[in-house]
Amino acid sequence: MPISELAIDLILPAPVLIVEDDKVVSQRLQNLLLQLGYQADALVVANSVAEGQQCLADQLAGLALVDLGLPDGSGIDLIRQIHEQNPAVPILVISAWSTQEAILAALRAGATGYVLKERDDLEVALALRSVLRGGAPIDPLLARRIISEFASDENDSPLDGNEAEAEKLSPREHQILRLVAEGMGNRDIAEKLSISRYTVECHVKNIYRKLAVSSRTRAVNAARQRGLLA
Repeated sequence: MPISELAIDLILPAPVLIVEDDKVVSQRLQNLLLQLGYQADALVVANSVAEGQQCLADQLAGLALVDLGLPDGSGIDLIRQIHEQNPAVPILVISAWSTQEAILAALRAGATGYVLKERDDLEVALALRSVLRGGAPIDPLLARRIISEFASDENDSPLDGNEAEAEKLSPREHQILRLVAEGMGNRDIAEKLSISRYTVECHVKNIYRKLAVSSRTRAVNAARQRGLLA
C-alpha cells in the first residue's frame, strides 16, 4: 500500500516536532511525514533534549515524534514537558528501547503511542496515522511482552517480610532504581551518573537481592508497592 493513501481524511496538526539524534532515522521520519501530506516547513527537527526544549520554548508542537535515548538525557523529560504544555498534543515514541519500564514511563509521562524503530516504513506510517486519528498504537511485540511480564508477576510470591531489607537500599541504589523505573538501561545510567557500567550492574544486582526479585520489571513493581518510588 502506498503510504500516501494513508493520508486520506487525515487532519495534520502542525508544527511537528521530531526529536531524534540519528540523522538517518530523522530523515526517514521526515520523509514519512511528507508522504502523509505534511509540508517541509511544518517539520521542526531537534537532535537532543536541549534542542527539543528550545523548540518548545519558541513554539508549541501540534504533533511530536520523540526518541528516548538522546545524547543529553531521556526523551521522557520532553514528553512530560509537551504534555504539560498541552495534554491534547499527540506524542508518538519511536525508539529502539523495548523494555516494559521504558514503555510505561513514556506513557505515564504523556506519550500517546509507542513503536519500535526496527519497524518498516509502512508500519511506522500506520502508527502515525493511528495517532493522528486519535488512536494509541503500541508496537505488537511490546504489547505481548508487557502482557507476558504481568502474567509472570501474578505468579510471584506475595511481598511479605522483606520490607525491612528493602529499606536498606543505599542512596545510590535508590538513585539507580529511579533511573531504571524511567526506562534507562545500564549503559545509559552509567553515562548519566559518570560511573562504570560494571558498577551499575553491581548496584542493580544488589537491588534485586534486597527486593527479592529477579528482573528490572519486578524490581520496579516491588519498589512501587513498598512506597520506594513515587
